[in-house]
Amino acid sequence: MFRIKGRVPRRVSTLGLPTAWGAMAVAYKLSCPLAQEDSLGARVVTSAVFFAVGTGLIMHVRQALLRELRQVRKVAGAAQSALLRPLPARIDGLDVAAAQLSADRSACVGGDLYEVIATEHGVRAVMGDVRGHGITAIGTVAAVLGSFREAVHDEPDLGGVLHRLDRALARHVRETCRDPDSPAAEEFVTLLLLEIGPDDEITVLNCGHPWPYLLSGGGAEPLARADPLPPLGLFPLPAEPTPLHCGSLPPGDCLVLYTDGVEDARDARGRFFSLQAALVGAVRQDPIAPHPILRTLFSAILRHTRGRQADDMALLVLRNDRTPVQCTPLGARGAARQATN
Repeated sequence: MFRIKGRVPRRVSTLGLPTAWGAMAVAYKLSCPLAQEDSLGARVVTSAVFFAVGTGLIMHVRQALLRELRQVRKVAGAAQSALLRPLPARIDGLDVAAAQLSADRSACVGGDLYEVIATEHGVRAVMGDVRGHGITAIGTVAAVLGSFREAVHDEPDLGGVLHRLDRALARHVRETCRDPDSPAAEEFVTLLLLEIGPDDEITVLNCGHPWPYLLSGGGAEPLARADPLPPLGLFPLPAEPTPLHCGSLPPGDCLVLYTDGVEDARDARGRFFSLQAALVGAVRQDPIAPHPILRTLFSAILRHTRGRQADDMALLVLRNDRTPVQCTPLGARGAARQATN
């Protein structure tokens, strides 16, 4: 009830001024003697009056539309901030940093998604890219992220998590698109699911997404080169997707997850941005830390594109800062006690 009462004065003020101007123009035409004359001077005055009224109405409508647009962008930005909530700086021994940059600079929202959550199965991360960008992509981002945040705690393996995300996307498309010929009916998401176990072992399921880079003192190399599964929403998933085991993440090394908008960024001459070269330059920093890597990469991308990127982009950096477990040899007394037990 409070919201209804609050909107009435605003609507009255929005409609009142154009109505008053229109009434004044009509009253002038009907009651003013000058408006009834047929001389050139009278016509000029009458034309000036109606021109002023028309200009005022156009300016008023323009201002109202701009206010509505600013409100929509404000709401969209708040929704994006709630969806891509700031990640903790440290999660289960991993240093974390993430950021996204929308291609729609005026809306400040995009179709990229990411999340990192510590679970009993290990630290699980997702990086995804929704078809399209801007305000229309927010609903799909919400559906996928909401499912991920719940599934990572329930499912013991990444295959189960992936199936949950696939069902959430299909449900979202069904609920938002009644017309099978609509472009929204062909919604799809490229997705990368990653798990770093307590033993630092890396497990990945990739659905049409770029492979992460592994950063170490030796440089920057793709984590894997295997063919990924199709993006979610395009084709049915295998009944039991097989996660790929990609070795381990040693203490001090980093993983860089990203969306294809990073490598697709072009300069004025059409040349693509070289992410691997930029990462090699970032590795020269000592120590390798997530936030400096993000700053270095985004600065390099903005210089390359001159701030005119054509697609959304997101970056997520995970650094293993866990203390290595050292096994100390048993003394003679400890060995004898162990043998006795």
